[in-house]
Amino acid sequence: MSSSHHRVALVLIQTTFNELASTPPNPSPEKGRYHTNTLYIFRIAPLILRIQQLIIRLLTLFEVLFYLVSLPPFQSAISSSASSVFTPQLVVTPLFLMGVLLVISGAVARLSAFRSLGPLFTFDLTIHPAHRLITTGLYSWVRHPAYTGSLAIVAGLGCSHLSGGSLLASLPSLAGWGSWVELSLGVFGAIWWLWTLGIGLSRVEAEDKQMRLLFPGEWDVYAERVRWWFIPGLV
Repeated sequence: MSSSHHRVALVLIQTTFNELASTPPNPSPEKGRYHTNTLYIFRIAPLILRIQQLIIRLLTLFEVLFYLVSLPPFQSAISSSASSVFTPQLVVTPLFLMGVLLVISGAVARLSAFRSLGPLFTFDLTIHPAHRLITTGLYSWVRHPAYTGSLAIVAGLGCSHLSGGSLLASLPSLAGWGSWVELSLGVFGAIWWLWTLGIGLSRVEAEDKQMRLLFPGEWDVYAERVRWWFIPGLV
């Protein structure tokens, strides 16, 4: 597959879903926060999320710009020697398509969690004055569907922007830096996803403990029925 205009359209759709899933549905209250003494690398998650959003926006913007530059009206104004420099090969690949599907499905999972929890959903772990245990929607399948969505989104963004056919993978090749750059991008993507998983694992233990304290009887029944954190039958 090599249709760059299809890739640009899908990148824009993917970025839109990522923006929706990465925007807090409610502000975190000043009081009621818990799990604030976790590792520093996990405490800076909100900052990393904002940086992640900015980077994805920039990558999307540049992919759109490079696509526009590749169109005939622009190419006629660029010398043939400079053409390859200014037009990296941005193509649709099976891995890219899988990435887009992961981002969209992950975003849908997070948005569903936003809707189920309503005003209770904040990006910081907090206790709402009218807190209650939510067991409907995706919460009837797994205890923490929002983190399932986050893991899918990060995996999808890695497949889309760190694999062959992407801007980041194309520019090093144009500069003659060699294939080791693609390997480095893959390693970075794996670390990025593992860091996201680490945040999720750290938070789910704290959330489960807090819910058990707040709703002891109700929680026991729910935890017995819904045993999985992220994916039914797996984890």
